Amino acid sequence: MQRIQQLLSIKYPIVQAPMLGVTTPAMVAAVAEAGALGSLPVGGLSPGRTRELIRATKALTQRPFAVNLFAHAPAPEIDHQAIALMQDFLAEICREYQIPYTPQNPHDFRFYYYEDLIEVLLEEKIEVVSFTFGQLKAKVIDAFKQNGTRLIGTATSVAEAKVLAKAGIDIITVQGIEAGGHRGTFLHNQPLPQVGLNALLPQVVDEVNVPILAAGGIHNARTLQAAFALGASGVQVGSLFITAHESAASDAYKEAVLKAADTSTVLTRTFSGKWARGIQNQFMRRLNATGVSIPYYTHQNQLMSPIRTYAQQHQLTDFMAMWAGQAAGKSRRASTQEIVEGLIRMLPG
Repeated sequence: MQRIQQLLSIKYPIVQAPMLGVTTPAMVAAVAEAGALGSLPVGGLSPGRTRELIRATKALTQRPFAVNLFAHAPAPEIDHQAIALMQDFLAEICREYQIPYTPQNPHDFRFYYYEDLIEVLLEEKIEVVSFTFGQLKAKVIDAFKQNGTRLIGTATSVAEAKVLAKAGIDIITVQGIEAGGHRGTFLHNQPLPQVGLNALLPQVVDEVNVPILAAGGIHNARTLQAAFALGASGVQVGSLFITAHESAASDAYKEAVLKAADTSTVLTRTFSGKWARGIQNQFMRRLNATGVSIPYYTHQNQLMSPIRTYAQQHQLTDFMAMWAGQAAGKSRRASTQEIVEGLIRMLPG
């Protein structure tokens, strides 16, 4: 615990998980002010928007916070047939539910990858950079190291953790299958890792010699203390913050999280093309029932973006990507500060 606190310049070994679409500068700053590590997600955002969010967070706190990157590889090619079939399905279901839909031209898609954001993070002197969906290139790791930046990678298997440790990553977040949101899996020559945190964590601790953050299903004193007993140096908590006052989640999303049972969430690729855990809804069921092939992550994510935005604005939970973990129903409505203080009181010792 002391090692991770020193590395991250925090008082308590608690990290707020980066949740794109939920996390706000106010949330990140409140976590930092409480003595833990807030995480600002910028995956897929433009350099200009990234800088804007960083500066908005800096205006609220002078304490360190992490900025989170998506380190996935670009799509190898455009699968026009898969995209056309998906757009046919989306047009049909949007007509049925009276949701506006305009077909998109794949050649107009514009994606920002993590390498587009490195200069901004270095110029803004971000002290901690976390990343998921992949591994940073060696030259990027070197640039951050020369800047004194601490790096946190994400692993969903022992093999992934070993890759990150060998590359010199300072801290590894071990993501159990219970965790909400997108899976951080990046070794795609093996089946999707679906290992529970209590089984995965001690195996990773035995194999790598870097501090470990435990992520997945942590919501009370027993789950938090179990993570430390199994070898974690800190914990990363996400779902508890979805219902925070500072969260950008819609009221309908928050209500769905508060009412979630332990069987409410499922793994799905329907909303983004990448495996993620969220609260099951009608859109997931309908798309899965068709057997339509789901395009690559960035392409499916782009196709679904306007639908998700409309659903968020109109409280249509059947078309929202309501990412949440298996213990999300243990959340409560409270300020970010109150949630962090509750976690602090649960720490061992």
